[in-house]
Amino acid sequence: MAKQKKEPGFEKSLERLEEIVDQLESDDLELEKSLALFEEGVKLAEACNQRLDQAEKKVSLLLKDSEGALSEEPFQAEDE
Repeated sequence: MAKQKKEPGFEKSLERLEEIVDQLESDDLELEKSLALFEEGVKLAEACNQRLDQAEKKVSLLLKDSEGALSEEPFQAEDE
């Protein structure tokens, strides 16, 4: 049985994406390294976006009432 490579969680992916941005903003990278980091960053951004979409769908499912109707309300943080 082949082991599947476990993808890092959302927080780890976002943390790595921030590291990549910091590295790309520095001027001391070679072109090849910059391109490799950019490609990794794009993949991480897409993966994070997919995870956010999945989370949104799960929340929508949880908000359905007993008749299956969704009631959408804007999210408000507790400190607002």
